[in-house]
Amino acid sequence: MRIGAHVDREDPLAEATARDAGVVQFFLADPQGWKAPQPRPDVEALREAAIDIYVHAPYVINVATVNNRIRIPSRKLLVAHAEAARSVGAKGLIVHGGHVDKGNDIDAGFDNWRKAFAYAAEAGGLATQVLIENTAGGDNACARRFDALARLWDAIGAYDVGFCLDTCHAHAGGEDLVDIVDRVKAITGRIDLIHANGSKDGFDSGRDRHDNFSSGTIDPELIVAVVRAAGAPVVVETPGGAEGQGADIAYLREQLSR
Repeated sequence: MRIGAHVDREDPLAEATARDAGVVQFFLADPQGWKAPQPRPDVEALREAAIDIYVHAPYVINVATVNNRIRIPSRKLLVAHAEAARSVGAKGLIVHGGHVDKGNDIDAGFDNWRKAFAYAAEAGGLATQVLIENTAGGDNACARRFDALARLWDAIGAYDVGFCLDTCHAHAGGEDLVDIVDRVKAITGRIDLIHANGSKDGFDSGRDRHDNFSSGTIDPELIVAVVRAAGAPVVVETPGGAEGQGADIAYLREQLSR
């Protein structure tokens, strides 16, 4: 099982070495901006690296919204990031599940996800597999509660879409981590990546604030149990830079070796 971390995009391979990581995840552009990713000078090194590469899409992408001024640019940016992720040899492009605004019908959000994949298919398909990630907050979120996730998968399950399970988001979003792998797989049929994160906040808080395993509100042994049950590659998105993330990676490796 490969375990690694989300790192700064400037030199992800050096950051991976500093953490003894077998997986690396990073942004290809400003996560809060709408600019398309630019070609990287280290493309060949990334493609030839002996570690797994994952790319996280910008947070601003929300293909579920009924606001066309956000939804249409989101579709285009998703396609652009999928192509850029392919260029660096990424195994997946992680995208948050999105939401509709208060007062809007969440069914429109599920259908907009379907339309996003249909739009991409008409353009020749997404160059990198999209992994939809569960989210921590929002009453109108498409992938916070698993009843909503099931309806989302009913809309998009026919497409080649994967799933990324975030432990902090599940905990803060009100989904118990006990047996969570079985519950997710009953909906999606798969878990392609685990974001193994502690949480600074309590259960069902709706707050997306990651913490290290040693100081968060989630029992670290429960995070280990999720990772073990999923059997998927793992990325920690915890604070503390190389030292903090390195400690979390080492903890997971030690516990999983027992």
